[in-house]
Amino acid sequence: MIGEKDTRPWGTWMVLDEGDGFKVKRITVDPMQRLSYQTHEHRAEHWAVVSGKATCVVDGQTIIIGPGESIDIAIGQAHRITNMDQEVLVLIEVQMGAYTGEDDIIRLEDDYGRAPSAEAV
Repeated sequence: MIGEKDTRPWGTWMVLDEGDGFKVKRITVDPMQRLSYQTHEHRAEHWAVVSGKATCVVDGQTIIIGPGESIDIAIGQAHRITNMDQEVLVLIEVQMGAYTGEDDIIRLEDDYGRAPSAEAV
C-alpha cells in the first residue's frame, strides 16, 4: 500500500509506489546497521543509493556503492545491505516480480534473531 511505513531494528522503509508486478520503497539504514542476509522466491530487486554508502553482499561477493550508483539482485540471489558509516544510508529499492509481499523473505542470517536457528533448519 502506497505510504505504508515500518520501523525495523536496522532503520525504516516506506512504500512510494506499487502496481502489478512492482513495488518502490525508500529505505534508510542507520549507522553501523545491516539488513538480514536473505533471498526472495518471487522478486528481483534494484537498489539505487541516494545518500551514504551501501556495502552490498550479493551471493557472498561484497560491492560498495555510493550516491548515484546502483546494483541489481536477481530472484533467488542471497543479498544484504550494510551501512558501515556514521551517516544514515538512504536508498531506493525497486522490487519486480509476480509477488512483492513482505512475507517473501527467507532469512539466512540476521543480527536481530529473526532467522531460523540452525536447530530449526
